Amino acid sequence: MNENNPHDLRARTKAFSLRIIRLYASLPKTTEAQVIGKQTLRSGTSVGAHYHEARRARSTPEFVSKIEGGLQELEETIYWLDLLADSGIVPAARLADLQKEAEELTAILVSSVKTAKLRK
Repeated sequence: MNENNPHDLRARTKAFSLRIIRLYASLPKTTEAQVIGKQTLRSGTSVGAHYHEARRARSTPEFVSKIEGGLQELEETIYWLDLLADSGIVPAARLADLQKEAEELTAILVSSVKTAKLRK
């Protein structure tokens, strides 16, 4: 995360994606770990892509749509992280900070959607 501006979502979503990539790379090579890991990798790295697309939106509805897409990916990522922890593939303590960041990003994006909808 950008230490100078912890609210810079571009940097924050990119840092989140990089953490997801590192998590995937460290997973055991068992079938179940790899299947859940690939789902986590796909959804976790999509969050930043949706945010980047939203920044280039041509309208408020397009912005809201892109941010809501990012929210869907965050919800999916949270689910996969929970499965990794609950299945014992990854110790829950190791995922706690990543799960916390996913929840914080969710709260920020929900707030962004609400604000954008009020500005219509």
